Amino acid sequence: MADVTLPSLGESVTEGIITQWFKKVGDLVARDEPLFEVSTDKVDSEMPSPAAGVLVQILAEEGDTVETGARVAVIDESQTVAASTGAPAPGSASPEIATPTAPAPSAPASEAAGVLLSPVVRRILRDGGVKPQQVRGTGPGGAITRRDAELAVADGPSEAVTVAMSNGRRRMGQHMAFSAQVTPHGFVAIAVDGSIFDVLDLLGRSTDDGSQITDEVLVAYAAVQALKEYPILNATCDGDQIVLQNNINMGFTRAIDEDGMLVPVVHAAAGLTLPLLARRLQEINEHVESRQLTSDDLMDGTFTIQSSPSEHTLFSEPIIIQPQVAVMSVGSRRYVPIVVTSQGKPSVEVGSELVLGLSFDHRVCEPRMAAKFLERVAEILASLDIAAER
Repeated sequence: MADVTLPSLGESVTEGIITQWFKKVGDLVARDEPLFEVSTDKVDSEMPSPAAGVLVQILAEEGDTVETGARVAVIDESQTVAASTGAPAPGSASPEIATPTAPAPSAPASEAAGVLLSPVVRRILRDGGVKPQQVRGTGPGGAITRRDAELAVADGPSEAVTVAMSNGRRRMGQHMAFSAQVTPHGFVAIAVDGSIFDVLDLLGRSTDDGSQITDEVLVAYAAVQALKEYPILNATCDGDQIVLQNNINMGFTRAIDEDGMLVPVVHAAAGLTLPLLARRLQEINEHVESRQLTSDDLMDGTFTIQSSPSEHTLFSEPIIIQPQVAVMSVGSRRYVPIVVTSQGKPSVEVGSELVLGLSFDHRVCEPRMAAKFLERVAEILASLDIAAER
């Protein structure tokens, strides 16, 4: 005979509740086969059988609280009966011991779900005011585990809702998945002095024609100048060939009513002054809002800028848009403490900063070049004469 005991279930755990027996008296049990489930205040666990044979006695019923180390069942290792007959094999132990007894009554089950609930799960759901029918169980056979119950009480019913994917989001997903698959992505990011934006605030952001010079416009203007020095990043991949583009066609990511993303393009951006770039971006934004973008507005981008998706975003790591080889992300501007040295003495002042990131195609670029490009963008930003440029 082999005694089945409740093993140690972890540090500080001294007892558990038998929530379910997977076998009944008279059933054949294999060694290490799940025999019963126990629930503690920390976890729900399936307990394996310590021996092979016939389960001849159950000493702890479903719902009983048992201390660790206590006997909960007995297995006759000398018997090899089939679970369906309950009859002992020749040469087995005495028939009195092997005779199956009536199955123990089970704990109350959820009438709607038809799934056995452990006392712990039942108590959590009852105290939280959640019906078992509202919870999707993740345990064996759809059983509701303690974790399921806790999440249901915390978050409410976990009924799944199916939402059809829009055409725009599906196309975006397909293109991004393709790009992530074919492009060996790399990423670097640097912190950039943002005091130029404070200067812009002081001088005013409106141009003579009423367009607004946003932070995005200023960064894009600097990026265009830097790309003239790093033409390898203003390129496209065509199989095993890198095509350096003569024009800098700057794409700008735009969310569409939380229904995907479009990337309208400012073509021939290298020839635009700061006010003209501001006007073109304002026109793009108006066309996005009014859904008046044409196919030409979305074609032939050679480099993309992804601006901060929210005012709290430090930086993002965008996916390159095929067949381009790079996309620059712009984080939100924020105020940070900076160390300033005057006459050899350091002091701390309030400064402005943002993070620029670059996702790059490893086939044409490496981290050092990507970082140098971002540093050049930062240098151009810092050296801009806003009064003269506007």
